[in-house]
Amino acid sequence: MDHKNIFTQVLKTEAQALELAASRFTEEQAQKLVALYEQLVNTGGSLIISGVGKSGHIGTKIAATFSSLGLPSFFLHPTEAMHGDLGRVTKLDAIVLISKSGTTEELLNMIPYVQIPKERIVALVGKVDSPISHKSGLVLDASVEKEACINDLAPTTSTTLALAMGDAMAVLYENVMGVSKEKFAVNHPAGLLGKSLSLTVDRLMIKASDCPTVADNATLQDAILAMTQKPVGMCAIISGSKMLGILVEGDIRRAFAKSADAIKTPVKDIMTAKPTTVASTTLAFDALKIMENPSRPLNVSPVVDEGEFKGVLRLHDLFKAGFNSSLSK
Repeated sequence: MDHKNIFTQVLKTEAQALELAASRFTEEQAQKLVALYEQLVNTGGSLIISGVGKSGHIGTKIAATFSSLGLPSFFLHPTEAMHGDLGRVTKLDAIVLISKSGTTEELLNMIPYVQIPKERIVALVGKVDSPISHKSGLVLDASVEKEACINDLAPTTSTTLALAMGDAMAVLYENVMGVSKEKFAVNHPAGLLGKSLSLTVDRLMIKASDCPTVADNATLQDAILAMTQKPVGMCAIISGSKMLGILVEGDIRRAFAKSADAIKTPVKDIMTAKPTTVASTTLAFDALKIMENPSRPLNVSPVVDEGEFKGVLRLHDLFKAGFNSSLSK
């Protein structure tokens, strides 16, 4: 038995089904979808997805994709709908019905009770001449020649195509409505992608009040004492609230390498006067790229706004928030 051929043939079969579906999609269908999206956005309606069995699982994913792009969407199981969940449906909504046969009994039983006009019912079906299609204002042809399953029984090619068409519908919405990265991030505040697009330095930095600081007339001994009391990896040399420079452990080692009596050295003589800084409003993702600059990598960076010392950002805190080195490249 050629196991490799069995595996690759599934991919080829499903890929061919996607190509055929793409060739069947028309400009008229595209315009109807666009009009549907615009109406939902203008009225505040939701896009409901419904199906049974494997089609239901696909529907759940499609609804989640639309929601992530900012269009309120949810999966409605037709059986649960008939037992109270119809209360989630409004006249402003639209619904997508997923069915390979186009004759799914649960969907047909639900349609008369869904208070949605025919023009806002979309049939994503494997048979365009079917009862569900006849009750829909827009019919999307999701037919397949055969399932990739050896016995042509298990939903494989058909579910892959339904999922892909759901993705295509969602990307069309994203494009038409101009969903930017920033808008996308609003719905993903906890995910790494959302953090990369929305989390700013001020959310991760150690505030100035918790950082070691000394005046410009302080000595190295004063700075070491301050850094011992508040160990964040650096000490800010300030005048009022303005930062004049910073002192890090490397500066201290170099000072003692030059003189064993360096403890009395004025910090202004050994500080780094023009360190790399980040603003409190800088995206944490951008700060990571700055701190991991190959020519001058940093473990800590002072946070400075218009010359005023605001705090310290540590590489450790970026990693703790979920960022990693590969993202900054």
